[in-house]
Amino acid sequence: MALEKHIEKVLFSDEVIAHRVNQLGIDITSDFSGDSEETPIFVGVATGACLFLADLVRRIDLPIAIDFIRAESYGSGTVSSGVPRVSFDLKLDITNKHVVLVEDIVDTGNTLSCLIEHMKAKKASSVSVCTLLDKPSRRKVHYKLVGKGKFYSGFECPDEFVVGYGMDFAEQYRNLSYTGVLKPEYYM
Repeated sequence: MALEKHIEKVLFSDEVIAHRVNQLGIDITSDFSGDSEETPIFVGVATGACLFLADLVRRIDLPIAIDFIRAESYGSGTVSSGVPRVSFDLKLDITNKHVVLVEDIVDTGNTLSCLIEHMKAKKASSVSVCTLLDKPSRRKVHYKLVGKGKFYSGFECPDEFVVGYGMDFAEQYRNLSYTGVLKPEYYM
């Protein structure tokens, strides 16, 4: 594939991602198994989390519902604007429901904090987060989960510009089956 020439290095191969996603599915299934009254709602943060969400929910051995939300903070750049906004809202009513926000990457925490507050305003009983990649070195906002919410992380990510497995630069590279560091000459 021609896109592979744009990648400086592979961070997580498709095999490594598949193994970790399977483990996350087992962990989430175990954590929610005791609450048979509530069907958790998995909310994919579009568009970056679409591949991760699809793979993750197929590893959840429980009745679930799925919805999407879109929050924008990057545009076509490489640095978050710091001012996220919800540009496409949920279809499902999450009042008194357990919500699992599924993110591709948690970077500064701005978008995640905005989305958690949005779920809280919609009266979710709990909000958990499941992110493929976590960049704690870039955290600026320390978010607070709702209710008995938990934080699930696939991998800690170095402070590099990462694409693939749903993550993009200017809507490109989402279709790579792995995550990798984009060569600077392709985004600077």
